[in-house]
Amino acid sequence: MNLEQNKQNAIAFYKTAYMGDPKGAVEKYIGKEYIQHNPDVADGTQGFINYFERMQAEYPDKSIEFVRCIAEGNLVALHTHQTWPGNVQYVTMDFFRFDENGKICEHWDAIQQIPKESANPNTMY
Repeated sequence: MNLEQNKQNAIAFYKTAYMGDPKGAVEKYIGKEYIQHNPDVADGTQGFINYFERMQAEYPDKSIEFVRCIAEGNLVALHTHQTWPGNVQYVTMDFFRFDENGKICEHWDAIQQIPKESANPNTMY
């Protein structure tokens, strides 16, 4: 496994899809299968494409910042900061599993809206 290449590919995959080209992301970075664990997204590549096409149509002005990326074995974890219309902000943690060919084949995530007030002075990053 090439950990650095997997990290670069996970970021490029997510950014490509998030910014409006999920078909291109799938063609370049997905392997023979794509197992989806997010309950809001249908399993497989078409479910992924449909979800991100809908998000791009409904929220074209969203943005994403990749805060950190960690790789171990065949897994890559991304910690992101997303800003949506109306300055609604989210922290996401995405995990991608890579197959033996260096292609993404499975995805899990956790998403939390950043609250306006916090009980502590620390950021969520």
